[in-house]
Amino acid sequence: MKKVVVLTGAGMSADSGLKTFRDSNGLWEGHDIRKVATPEGWRNNPERVLEFYNARREQAHKAKPNEGHKALTKLEDKFEVTIITQNVDSLHERAGSSDVLHLHGQLSKVRSSEDASLIYEIGGDSIDIGDTADDGAQLRPHVVWFGEMVPNMEKAAQIVPEAEILIVIGTSLVVYPAASLTDYARASIPKFIIDPNKPELYDDTDWEHLEERAAVGTPKLVERLIQNHNSN
Repeated sequence: MKKVVVLTGAGMSADSGLKTFRDSNGLWEGHDIRKVATPEGWRNNPERVLEFYNARREQAHKAKPNEGHKALTKLEDKFEVTIITQNVDSLHERAGSSDVLHLHGQLSKVRSSEDASLIYEIGGDSIDIGDTADDGAQLRPHVVWFGEMVPNMEKAAQIVPEAEILIVIGTSLVVYPAASLTDYARASIPKFIIDPNKPELYDDTDWEHLEERAAVGTPKLVERLIQNHNSN
């Protein structure tokens, strides 16, 4: 089976009703990133951070996979598919994708604020001050905040060079270190980007741009790849 690597970002889940923080009416509007998504914000006011992520967790838990998420699961019928996502929701898994690597953590999980290896699945539940891990430390969201290391980055950098087809969906890839992942892809492979906005980072000779939302463009590309596979 050919290896397909898919990189997804906030635009992948936007059609499921989850706002992107870069849009004009996006998730972060009205919120100072430094106060709700940094280690400093956590130290200064953990209650505010927990409240912010409790709201995000509830929203993500209620969201449903869109046609883009579902289409990627069909790709597994003909290809070996690995999804590397910047998203912290679990919509890829809930759609049925079997191999998903989360770069920035998952909202449905929490961990000890002292021992990062103590991780717990909580689904859509809230956590509050006083909720502790087995080591007695306050629980915090299992997400990567701005200024923190991205633990799965090294693993992602090992996966991308294996790709025989590379697909980028719903991400501008301007936030590092994730933005550097496409640099690891082999030059000769087919590369596709699905985004309603024309990407500035890519050479048109290297990339085919499907100027569509994720829920529209992804099923089209998946169908095309499957048809091409069947005709080979």
